[in-house]
Amino acid sequence: MKFRTSPPSFHNETRYAVLMSTDGASFTITLPPESAPQTPLVFASPHSGQTYPDDMGAVEGLSRSSLKSAEDALVGTLVRAGPDHGTPLIEARIGRAYLDLNRDPAELDPSLIDDVEGPVGAKTRAGYGLIPRLTGDGLPLYDRRLSRAEAEARIRTAHTPYHDALAEMMARTHGRCGRAVLIDWHSMPARAVGAEVVLGDRHGTSCRSRLTRRLRDLFEGLGWRVALNHPYAGGWSTQVWGRPEDGYEAIQIELSRKLYLDEATQTPNAAHGATAKALNRVIAALCREDWADGSRL
Repeated sequence: MKFRTSPPSFHNETRYAVLMSTDGASFTITLPPESAPQTPLVFASPHSGQTYPDDMGAVEGLSRSSLKSAEDALVGTLVRAGPDHGTPLIEARIGRAYLDLNRDPAELDPSLIDDVEGPVGAKTRAGYGLIPRLTGDGLPLYDRRLSRAEAEARIRTAHTPYHDALAEMMARTHGRCGRAVLIDWHSMPARAVGAEVVLGDRHGTSCRSRLTRRLRDLFEGLGWRVALNHPYAGGWSTQVWGRPEDGYEAIQIELSRKLYLDEATQTPNAAHGATAKALNRVIAALCREDWADGSRL
């Protein structure tokens, strides 16, 4: 996909901007107040959406909990302190089962979509491509095949607008600060790995090593265990924006859902409040870094 690189058309005096697709709000952008300090950071939460348009046509009888089981529920709300500290935030509104905003738009599943040929990646073969074939808990999402036109309409109305907006935010930040750093926030099932946080920097290629080390130090300072790149090294957005040689960096952060979520009900658990406060401290510390000093981060 070709991204636009022109500066974004957001009004400086407007803190909240909702960009609409033909199916409704596909994402929301929260801009910092003018009084906030400038940082090269951009926050994104591509899997926290909960909207499933009527044209999805999922299999009849599929429970709401299964439909939503792949979502990074509530992640966007956990990092909304970012704009107060100078970091714009883009949050998905489209549910991940409808379309995965952190997948390559070419990753269409030939097992699900007509007039599509391979090869495809391992995640797509497993049922979790751009338009997933399975729910997060492994159930079929459809009892039909999707047309190529349906798939392309979803890309046009959800995936392309999101990534165009993210590209504009990154370009604007780069133009202002000489550098743009994407922090892509996600969550992982409590059973996924024996750590509270996984940092994905595509094995040291998508950002400066100092950033990865600083984030690890901040999370370990909370008493949380941190893993690097396994099993999550970074998705599509990290791949696209992880170009340190061009002044664009990206890192993916996976938070264990046990830190904040009752996975059965997808509602806040008893630890949610403490986790939100802890993340606010991490965000504040990260935004206070001396980003103008190249020897730092």
